Amino acid sequence: MRLLLDQGLPRSTVLHLRNAGIEAAHVGDMGLATATDAKILETALREGQVVVTLDADFHALLALSGAAGPSVVRIRIEGLRAKDLALLLDETLAACGEDLKQGAMISVTENGVRVRRVPLLR
Repeated sequence: MRLLLDQGLPRSTVLHLRNAGIEAAHVGDMGLATATDAKILETALREGQVVVTLDADFHALLALSGAAGPSVVRIRIEGLRAKDLALLLDETLAACGEDLKQGAMISVTENGVRVRRVPLLR
């Protein structure tokens, strides 16, 4: 599974993820720091990446597009340090990996994980 971390998430999380054997990149390291959310989704789809973000707009864009990907993980826990975020993502991938491979919008909160497969039925 390849992850693309959005602006607002610690860049150093990438190193922690790589040390755990998870391929990851940060939008800031890919020249996408000021890119639109749509451009980031387009890049992730083309590169076979799962977008990880704090931003609700990604779920909205994906839902409205009717597309089946890329998958998006929205972290709804504020203030996570890089190492804790990497551990949380590792757990999320273990629990939801098949859904992410098929196309999903995932929300991670302190109370658990919610998975919605895409495209959403209209």
